[in-house]
Amino acid sequence: MRLSEQMQDFLAERRFAVLATIGEDCLPQQTVMWYELMDGYILMNTARNRVKDHHLQRDPRASVCIEDGYRYITLAGRVTLDDNPEQAQAAIARLARRYEGTRAERMIEKFRKQEHVTIRLQVETVIADGFES
Repeated sequence: MRLSEQMQDFLAERRFAVLATIGEDCLPQQTVMWYELMDGYILMNTARNRVKDHHLQRDPRASVCIEDGYRYITLAGRVTLDDNPEQAQAAIARLARRYEGTRAERMIEKFRKQEHVTIRLQVETVIADGFES
């Protein structure tokens, strides 16, 4: 299934994604994330050495679910991790501005003191409900 224009509009709104990664014990681990749909992939970011970072280094398979009541989109695929400091800081700043608007600059200053990793989920599978076909 491809992302329809209606689905892309839904994803462009300010919503939170729940990222699911796979732990060493093969159990899923979920985290609420900021995200942005960009050219067929989902952009996310995390501080280095978080649980999701370790999981994704070991197994790049992941999914995100974005919901609004009974309407939802689940996107699954494989991630690439980019720990280039400049790109990771640019990505977290972009996401902070998307989610926090005018309050973002203070958060961005805090993030600059942390080592970050950019997460790009290449969308391979789309499952959705509540959207026109």
